[in-house]
Amino acid sequence: EQLRVQQQEKSERLALEQDKRRGILAQLKQQLRDRQTELSTLEQDEQRLQELVRSLQQALADIPPESGAYQSLRELKGKLRWPVAGRVIRSYGAKQASGKLRSRGVYIATQTGADVHAIGKGRVAFADWLRGFGLLLIIDHGDGYMSLYGQNSSLYKSVGEWVARGELGAASASSGGPARPGLYLELRTAGRPFNPGSWFSGKPASLQAGRD
Repeated sequence: EQLRVQQQEKSERLALEQDKRRGILAQLKQQLRDRQTELSTLEQDEQRLQELVRSLQQALADIPPESGAYQSLRELKGKLRWPVAGRVIRSYGAKQASGKLRSRGVYIATQTGADVHAIGKGRVAFADWLRGFGLLLIIDHGDGYMSLYGQNSSLYKSVGEWVARGELGAASASSGGPARPGLYLELRTAGRPFNPGSWFSGKPASLQAGRD
């Protein structure tokens, strides 16, 4: 009888351990699926944006600006002002999707509805919703340079409008992905994103300074 009871207890413990292992395995499989889904989503978002930028480049080539209309961003390298007050919480090249992708822009945490200003003079090439980037504003600065402002709550400019350096262009929020209010910023040349860090003077203004 003692052996029978011991064997039964052993079987019950074994069954519990097996259930526990099955639970852990199921959890790991779900985490793997979530990571694969995140990776696939980010890849699709990047591809969607790349195709948009390519089509804009072709369209802009057919509509040349008047002579002297642009002020190239190249002349402002190291002197640019950040478009919104806040704090950079994701830098260019930061790992995403468990390290399988790297960020092509920066994410600046800010308050909902914060003013977003153009970093340089240019012409609005895109102002609409894009999956993965929310309400997106793209400004063409000439010489192949573009600035992209994503995750906005409102857009104040329309395609074809000219904006001056520092002019209000949008209001930031979390309209397309991240839960934390902020602005997604990309700089591109010849359609390719590049690290904007050395192009700006100092850090973004503090939120307190942005309210003053």
